[in-house]
Amino acid sequence: MKAISGTNLEQAKSHNRRVVIEAVRTNGPLSRAAIARMTALTAQTVSNIVEELERSHLLVPAEAQKLARGQPIIPYSINPRGAYSIGLELGRQRASGVLTDLSGAVCARIERHVEHPDPQRAMPALQSIVEDLQQAFAFDRNRLLGVGMALPGRYADGGTTSLSPLNLPGWQGFPVGHELEQRVKVPVLVENDATAAAIGERLHGVARGLGSFVYLFLAGGGGIGAGMFLDGHLYKGSRNNAGEIGHIIVEPHGKLCSCGKRGCLDRYISPAVAYEFMGIANAEELSPDDLDALIAKGGEGLDTWLDQAVQPLRQTLDFLELAFDPQTIVLGGSISTSLMLRLAERLEPLHTPIDPNQQRTVPRVMIGMTGKDTAILGAAALPIFSETNPRFDVLQKPLG
Repeated sequence: MKAISGTNLEQAKSHNRRVVIEAVRTNGPLSRAAIARMTALTAQTVSNIVEELERSHLLVPAEAQKLARGQPIIPYSINPRGAYSIGLELGRQRASGVLTDLSGAVCARIERHVEHPDPQRAMPALQSIVEDLQQAFAFDRNRLLGVGMALPGRYADGGTTSLSPLNLPGWQGFPVGHELEQRVKVPVLVENDATAAAIGERLHGVARGLGSFVYLFLAGGGGIGAGMFLDGHLYKGSRNNAGEIGHIIVEPHGKLCSCGKRGCLDRYISPAVAYEFMGIANAEELSPDDLDALIAKGGEGLDTWLDQAVQPLRQTLDFLELAFDPQTIVLGGSISTSLMLRLAERLEPLHTPIDPNQQRTVPRVMIGMTGKDTAILGAAALPIFSETNPRFDVLQKPLG
């Protein structure tokens, strides 16, 4: 079990530094006095941290604002050029990379064709993308925080796969993070695509500033996962496998799932099932624009899928609200944007919430990032999140 305990000075300094960055990131430009009020840190502590962050170019001051009384105040904001990050994504036929700044804006992008990428083919291609991205945009290499990579599947500490991503041979148990880090000589973080997308949404998207939300990730090629923030913490579970929401049973004795059970959520609302209903056999080989064009045509197959998908999705949203009490549930993923919007349009009426009379400041369901860039932008957010998000775990230590 864990108990709150004292921590050494260096850990406390690191935590407080991250708290200041988080306050400015979520609230916009803030003066030192405003930061102190929001964080409950002393004025001297905030002053020291702000000076350090300004020297390291993570915070940038604006012009002093004159007040009616007292000294002028100087608002500080996040400097987009203060740090950079690389995000990688690997698909069945391509490897992609983006270089983003601290605000999440894409500064450079590279895509390479890699046919049926096993580790022997994929790792050199990913290394080449990382190296070429650093040449494609002029920036201080010392400000590169690291490389993030998003893949479907499950990952233990160090980015070792516990399932074979993409259903391709050679990846089971492969230490993706360690092997890539040895090649590119910068820190590498590996996460499943749902968790990476949730982190990206919290840093740069509709969940910015929210402490508790569930990101329901619908993968364009099929499969459903969830990334969860609870009380400001990224929740990954005791074995890093939290969020396998696609395999909860929504229809007892229903359709057979690849996991061996019957009636799993995957078999009803997965985009792959939608494409089955629509007669699209080669969805993974189509460009996003071509796929959207086919979906836009609609047709009986699409309507049939929506009719059978909406109730299991409502049931799942109800379960997530009851189990985790989030501020909102974010729908997103690499699913086609038009397909997601069609599904979201049919959600109402949702099941009655447990507190129907409570006034809400955030909608129960929100649409987050969708489309082909969702996972890769989430991957690029991993090093930024790792370096700037408050680490409450440093204030705790295991007992027994």
